[in-house]
Amino acid sequence: MQVIDWLEHRYADVLTEEEHCFIRDFKGLARESRALLVRMVMRKGIHFRAGKLHYTEIGDIADAAGPLLGLGWVDEQMPLSIEELFDVLLKAEILECLGSVIDQPKGKKTDWLPALSDRFPEARSFNQWSPALDDRLFSLTIMSLCDRLRLMFFGNLYQDWSEFVLADLGIFTYEKVEFSADSRGLRSREDVDACMYLYQCQQLFEAGEALADVVAQVNGLALSNPWLQRRRDKLLFQIAQHCERIADFASALALYRQCRYPGARLRLIRVLERCAEYALALELATDAERAPESAAEQQGLLRVLPRLRRKLGGPPMKRASPRQMLRLDLQLPRTDLALSVEHYVQTHLSQDEAPVHYVENTLINSLFGLLCWPAIFAPLPGAFFHPFQRGPVDLLNEDFHERRSNLFQACLAQLDDGRYRHTIQERFIEKWGVQSPFVFWGVLSEELLAQALDCLPAEHLKHWFNRLLLDIKANRAGMPDLIQFWPQEKTYRMIEVKGPGDRLQDNQLRWLEFCHEHHMPIAVCYVQWAEQDA
Repeated sequence: MQVIDWLEHRYADVLTEEEHCFIRDFKGLARESRALLVRMVMRKGIHFRAGKLHYTEIGDIADAAGPLLGLGWVDEQMPLSIEELFDVLLKAEILECLGSVIDQPKGKKTDWLPALSDRFPEARSFNQWSPALDDRLFSLTIMSLCDRLRLMFFGNLYQDWSEFVLADLGIFTYEKVEFSADSRGLRSREDVDACMYLYQCQQLFEAGEALADVVAQVNGLALSNPWLQRRRDKLLFQIAQHCERIADFASALALYRQCRYPGARLRLIRVLERCAEYALALELATDAERAPESAAEQQGLLRVLPRLRRKLGGPPMKRASPRQMLRLDLQLPRTDLALSVEHYVQTHLSQDEAPVHYVENTLINSLFGLLCWPAIFAPLPGAFFHPFQRGPVDLLNEDFHERRSNLFQACLAQLDDGRYRHTIQERFIEKWGVQSPFVFWGVLSEELLAQALDCLPAEHLKHWFNRLLLDIKANRAGMPDLIQFWPQEKTYRMIEVKGPGDRLQDNQLRWLEFCHEHHMPIAVCYVQWAEQDA
């Protein structure tokens, strides 16, 4: 009933008459019928054998199903294709029903399907297919309606009703956010229909439908909702990447040109280069160089611009030499192939007085998430739509920080006067286990937290946190794998680990450069495996 009440309260003006009728009729059902419908909606597919529906809280399934059949929400006579029949029958039951036409009854169930599909092209009801079976098949007729309600509640279709079960069991706990009247992603019926349409276009693209048809459908959608516009841009970006991978450069260029999704401009420059359109690529890259959209784009431009100028006959550009990094070279015996190279380095370097933790992206993100919790979970319009959000919807938007700048400023100010230590420690206790886009509860222990707060200077934390806020999507990854603390000296060292043949990735290089720029202790450890005696 929580979903029903929520939708009635917040989306009454958006619901269709059919959806209003569904809510009214659902409320009028007996508890057992409501429970059965919910159970069926939460399960996979739309066809359910009555003999396999056993729920203590429901009791007699036939009695509970009666009102659902009367409302037409469940159908006993829905035609099934032979493929659908195979999904609901066991192998022995298929033999019982169709054994007379199966040539190799000892084969696998899936082996029979091709021949039977040709022989039985028409759909039939469950009872027509299997009149001898003492069972009933209930088929949901309202899944599309339930999907629309799910979309309105969650604002997406990747979350499902199991969120309620996981929350009730205490497996997931979510921050309680105050919802304002305008805190909803889908503001009108047009938004709901457009969001469903975009989802269907995504499904068509992933199913391999003709790209030109999918793009035409996506482009034909008129949108006024910025949140949906970003979703459309993301889908166009994904299609453009696919076109690039299959060497359909003309389509990729057209899509990147019209797409405003982060990264599209750099991809456009690179595709122009691949198409030998060097002058156009250089013109666009030069414009981008004046105002790069992110550190990732700036890094890409530093690579592509010298190439383009050289191909156009210009003078060679001297690329900046990378900073000299502290390098550790280790040769270690590999005794267990299942263990990661980071594990071996951690074990080798760790000492009682200088413990090493495998943290990668988890520690800095977690400290940031704990200190800036009030800013991250601020109930701004358009940020939170329902009670099961791990973080704000606009987390990766370009204006995420700007919209909350005063709140983040207040949080980060605690790094200047020392209050941050108490705040982080208290919030670690108070918010333990609550879902967050930054805090990794499975990694963050009391010991690790205490060592981090003792050994990481506030100045360094502030530099890291400000960099995160510049570009959350790009900068919350790429951090060094290991961190070593010297609690007695209150110092630390970060270590990026590279196994044989591995190389530094772009986001890792950006973090290493950033740490060097701010005089943070960091090293890159290169590992070779020692030969084992036979």
